[in-house]
Amino acid sequence: MGSIDRIVRVLLAIIISILFFTNVVSGTLGVFLLVIGGVFLATSFINFCPLYSILGINSCPVKK
Repeated sequence: MGSIDRIVRVLLAIIISILFFTNVVSGTLGVFLLVIGGVFLATSFINFCPLYSILGINSCPVKK
């Protein structure tokens, strides 16, 4: 996972959290988005996205 991808995921997780905790988004949709934000945050910290592996996507500029 590339640096830009990780930064975008963290920013999206922060935005989703802010929207949820300020009650802009609530209910089932809010909880769903909060879970998605948690997944974004977790995948950015572990530097691995299982969905990318399944789809064969590589956003890291360094070749293995």
